[in-house]
Amino acid sequence: MRITYNSPVVLTYTLISLGALILSLTVLPDLMERWFLVPGKEDFSLRSIRNIVTLVTHAIGHADFFHFISNFSLLLILGPMLEEHYGSLSLLFMMFVTALVTGVLNVFFFSTALLGASGVVFMLILLASFTNFRKGEIPLTFILVLILYVGGEAVSSFDDNNISEFAHIIGGVCGSLFGFQKAAAGGGGTKASCEAL
Repeated sequence: MRITYNSPVVLTYTLISLGALILSLTVLPDLMERWFLVPGKEDFSLRSIRNIVTLVTHAIGHADFFHFISNFSLLLILGPMLEEHYGSLSLLFMMFVTALVTGVLNVFFFSTALLGASGVVFMLILLASFTNFRKGEIPLTFILVLILYVGGEAVSSFDDNNISEFAHIIGGVCGSLFGFQKAAAGGGGTKASCEAL
């Protein structure tokens, strides 16, 4: 038996995020704030290359190890299965779009900054509920996951905390849209049929 790099997109994403966190906690204490934190709408500037880059890189950055573990424990469970099902390039595209959409919408609607992979994680959660999709059907698992995860985040959004429930909801919406699109295009998707995206 040998250890394999079985999920290149998910594993590379995990290692880059872990590396960025370690650097920020050791030798580069301002790394997260400078390159991985999307500023809120009052502080965001289209003239700042750094601000534009963070619209995507925020999904790499994390505040601490607890924040990292809470996101990547789910990402490492769901990601490899979805990467096998949809293909590496397709999953990378979906993760990139989800990060960009959550970053842009955060800048438009919120004064608070955004940091972390939770939007991508919620995209994966909703997308996973489509893996056994059959044409002409809506999986009950999708409906239940939508109610439990996205509905729970909508309720939690009224709590006074430093969690971006909005990013979770938008990530879930992205996962739902990707799932429906993939299902309509290929009956649920396979690695071969979805690499084209």
